Amino acid sequence: MLFSNYTREFKTNFSLATPVMLGLLGHIVVALVDNIMVGQLGSAELAAVSLGNSFMFIAMSLGIGFSTAITPLVAEADSEGNFSAGKSSFKHGLFLCTVLGVVLFIAVLFAKPLMYAMRQPPEVVDLAMPYLNLVAASLVPLIIFQAFKQFSDGLSMTRYPMYATIAANIVNIILNYIFIFGKFGAPELGVVGAAIGTLASRVIMVVYLWYILAVHHKSKKFVRKIKFFTLSKNMLKKLIDLGFPSAMQMFFEVAVFTAAIWLSGILGKNPQAANQIALNLSSMTFMVAMGFGVVAMIRVGNQKGLQSFKELRRIAFSILIQTSMLGVFFAIVFILFNTSLPKLYLDFNDASNFSDNLQVVSIASKLMIVAAVFQISDAIQVVALGVLRGMQDVKIPMIITFIAYWLIGFPVSYYLSMYTNYRSSGIWLGLLAGLTASAIMLFMRFNYLSKKLINQSTN
Repeated sequence: MLFSNYTREFKTNFSLATPVMLGLLGHIVVALVDNIMVGQLGSAELAAVSLGNSFMFIAMSLGIGFSTAITPLVAEADSEGNFSAGKSSFKHGLFLCTVLGVVLFIAVLFAKPLMYAMRQPPEVVDLAMPYLNLVAASLVPLIIFQAFKQFSDGLSMTRYPMYATIAANIVNIILNYIFIFGKFGAPELGVVGAAIGTLASRVIMVVYLWYILAVHHKSKKFVRKIKFFTLSKNMLKKLIDLGFPSAMQMFFEVAVFTAAIWLSGILGKNPQAANQIALNLSSMTFMVAMGFGVVAMIRVGNQKGLQSFKELRRIAFSILIQTSMLGVFFAIVFILFNTSLPKLYLDFNDASNFSDNLQVVSIASKLMIVAAVFQISDAIQVVALGVLRGMQDVKIPMIITFIAYWLIGFPVSYYLSMYTNYRSSGIWLGLLAGLTASAIMLFMRFNYLSKKLINQSTN
């Protein structure tokens, strides 16, 4: 097949992916703004935000992963012109996401004492505790937002979650400035001020997106007059069957990166701060790849609804190729700017923290090189997951991600960081191993399944 058969899809892929990427990047920008502003207070404060967010990342992965079950069902119903199936998928997904958001909030609060048992620096734990209280509450509006976002994506209305996320980030920046540093007569709250900004911005985010969808001609019939507690057991089961494995897929990946935060905390506050910087930067490029993963889920879901399996395979390959090319570009950027990018997070005019900040940048610059290497495998694995979710194949990928991250990646991270001189770099070499294994196995799964569907349709 000619390469142009794939490249001619690039424009469509990019136009759908751009608002998704910007919306997803908005979530990371909230953390980025928190990190940069809190980083001005010192490495202990930055490490505290890192530790607090490590609990949040795990909870968020379960909520966001579960919500992805809504998109392929809505996309399939949209391509079939089946309004009732699309509304039912959204309503039941919204109900389950709301319940899950409350459950995750409570779970994070109960999990807080684990910080004292994780061999983390005591000064970091003391700072992280009050921060986590408020940030945990933001899980409820965040997961509800995800339900609306995944529904909107399923209808190929990918711009509107982006608008809501941009508005939320503006609010977060303003409130951070006011409450972290005590401006305009407000108290100087430090890391707690960052938590206030995050919570307020996420409430505004979900309210704004609901309003946009409630007035848009294509979506208003779906989001208005919802009989929230009139539920179908069959639809709940269908969403749970899709959502639970999807949640676990994301959980296994996010949890191994969270374990990296904890391992770096054992090494000390400076390695933990460096890890947070590298993680935040690589998370931004991951969100770009994840944007294409969402596009894969939408477009593959549409082709599944049309029973057009050759087109499904061709479109999936076009997205895989396009995202791999972007992965190469990001790898080059990380290598060229491996030292200058981490410096953005720290205040080198602060004489009292100068030596700590210098060590943080030194460690982070090495981690950026490892992060550069796994840009391609990270891109391939997240798009392959999106393709498989669009095909509504989630159980085998769940097993694959567990094997890749926890039977391959984490043991490598633990051994190299705790028992060799690689230390922080060893943690990230383990992440590289896990991501590469995941990319290979998920691609093999897609290749097998797509060929099988084509053969079945032609026989």
